[in-house]
Amino acid sequence: MILKEYLKFCGVTNKDFAKRIGISPVSLSRYISGERLPEKEIILKISSLTDGAVNPDDFYFKPKIDNDNENINLNSISEIVKNIRNGSKKELAKTITLVESKLKKHQKLVKKIFEKFKTNNKTIRIGVTGVPGVGKSTFIESIGLKLIQRNLKVAVLAIDPSSKETGGSILGDKTRMEKLSVHPKAFIRPSPSGGHLGGVAKKTYESMLCLEEAGYDVIFIETMGVGQAETAVHDMVDIFLVLLLPSGGDELQGIKKGIIELADLIVVNKADNDLQKAAEITQNEYKTALHISGKPKNGFEVEVLICSSLKSKGLEKIWDYIQVFINKKKKNHTFFSDRQSQLKEWMWNSIHQTVNEMINSDLSKNEFIKKIQLKVDDKKLSVFRATQLMCNFLLKNKF
Repeated sequence: MILKEYLKFCGVTNKDFAKRIGISPVSLSRYISGERLPEKEIILKISSLTDGAVNPDDFYFKPKIDNDNENINLNSISEIVKNIRNGSKKELAKTITLVESKLKKHQKLVKKIFEKFKTNNKTIRIGVTGVPGVGKSTFIESIGLKLIQRNLKVAVLAIDPSSKETGGSILGDKTRMEKLSVHPKAFIRPSPSGGHLGGVAKKTYESMLCLEEAGYDVIFIETMGVGQAETAVHDMVDIFLVLLLPSGGDELQGIKKGIIELADLIVVNKADNDLQKAAEITQNEYKTALHISGKPKNGFEVEVLICSSLKSKGLEKIWDYIQVFINKKKKNHTFFSDRQSQLKEWMWNSIHQTVNEMINSDLSKNEFIKKIQLKVDDKKLSVFRATQLMCNFLLKNKF
């Protein structure tokens, strides 16, 4: 980062910064403009005061010009955002496609679009998980249609397993939510997991932000229910629902105990006909178990409710509970602190992804890196030393 950008970013005046490093404001202005190069002692002071954000290279080398940014039409960006806000499903779908794309030019375009997005704390984010066959899609469609009757806009991000051949979704939840998918107040997006265990697509959070910008009141994120990475979805929603079958304990459900512990609300689904009694037994068993554990979340105990998604029974009670839960979180401020934590998590995920992309695309093709790999293969270089050399190379050439 060049010094001029750093001072602007941190809101520090030239006069104040010049005083900190013991030079005149005129001298600092000359350093910033490139009219003069600072002495070594001054450069070290600047680097120290900026915590390394400004380093010697920023004075000796001109920053690289990003040609891709020059090709981005800012007016077209504003038009895209305007269309999303005005309810264009076509523009929304195109933007989410850009979000999911691995092409650098698409990612740079997405960054420009996101810079114009506004914070939305009105949307309710709901995570839904459960073992395959528990009826997640039927549940989401049934409650989604109920919410639309209340004049709410509903969106669904249905995380599907990825095809190893194409990288795309295999199942496609639109085929399992026929009524909801064609409703003008609903938007359903099957999203490939990218092969990640637990069905968590790495771009789910960004897709969710697109939906919030489009003004959707409720967003459901349906996971595969494998149980390997459900915490990722739990950490990006306001309330996390675990759906159960009316058939008994964790072993019969095929659910790991850790998933139950994540639940803000447990729903026993498929309380239909002859399964009604079994659903009530399961409900009581889990209520007793949760009461014994004595671990309230967000100020009150986790509730266990039953419903029939097929017959649309018990859904109003579930929605009422969700509203009470969200209002309580807002009242005790955990809603907003959780949203801030989610934002930070997104930032770090973006950093990890960017670094991984650098390693996978650029470093793996570099001749020097190939030589390091060969030395490791020939046991002439330890893995620890190879790691150190590669990290040093990455820091010098990429940051």
